[in-house]
Amino acid sequence: MFGGFLRGLVTSPQGPGPVLSAMDRIEGSRRADAVIPPLRDAVRAMPAGFRDALHGTWLGHPTHPAMVQIPIGTWTSAAILDLLPGRRRAAGLLVAAGLTAAVPAALAGLADWAELRKPQMRVGLLHAATNTAAVAMYIASLSARLRGRRVAGRGWGYAGLATVSLGGALGGHLAYRQAAGVNHADQVVAALEPGWHPLGTLDDFPIGTPVTATVRDVPVLVFRETADTLRVLADRCSHMGGPLSEGEIAEGCVRCPWHGSTFRLTDGWNVTGPATAPQPAFETRVVDGRVETRLPAEEKET
Repeated sequence: MFGGFLRGLVTSPQGPGPVLSAMDRIEGSRRADAVIPPLRDAVRAMPAGFRDALHGTWLGHPTHPAMVQIPIGTWTSAAILDLLPGRRRAAGLLVAAGLTAAVPAALAGLADWAELRKPQMRVGLLHAATNTAAVAMYIASLSARLRGRRVAGRGWGYAGLATVSLGGALGGHLAYRQAAGVNHADQVVAALEPGWHPLGTLDDFPIGTPVTATVRDVPVLVFRETADTLRVLADRCSHMGGPLSEGEIAEGCVRCPWHGSTFRLTDGWNVTGPATAPQPAFETRVVDGRVETRLPAEEKET
């Protein structure tokens, strides 16, 4: 019965429940839109290499989801220790450790937020505001503990844990409902059968000009470097699905026109972020003047 009640809060066979309906309203609300441009510009003013490190380009996926585990874990542990006698000092140390770890986690979240779509940014603002409130509560908790006000310290701690849990739920909506931070090009590998696929005639691809083509309904970017050398990448950027065919090509790389992710044409490697996943790259061959392409054999389970 209780499980059915909780499910009804989120969704039901008749449609979205009050929770999802509220999230839909947040995604479409323009009340906080004036805050977005200056905050986004401030984040983008950080050095590009630093932002790439925060994005997780070096890791292969966003760092923010991993980094938030430390403050959430330490604060949850502190809440458990607060229930046990003689654990006051240990609980306080865990609260302080969580506050320290929250700083880089928040910076990573901001770096990712600045490269999202507007509906995602709106939910992200609420996510950030909720977690900021949780941090303020934990600062109050630590302050109370240091002054010997144990009951107040515990109270602020439990309030902070409830608030950061709400922030985590909003983050889950961003990741799993709005697809923020996921690899938007991964489905290309699943969509194509193994083997060679026709791409067009060699004359369809003039040297030095990016061309959009399709491989079994999958859009691809084709760039003919020389008379017999063609580079083919999945056209939809792994970061947010931007059209790489409309981007700038220079020094053997293509730059996404939406958020600036740069991919190497030879193998699709993400040279710079915010993309954290490489772009699917295809092999090509020319048979009787016709171009054929396929994904590398090791990328496709047969």
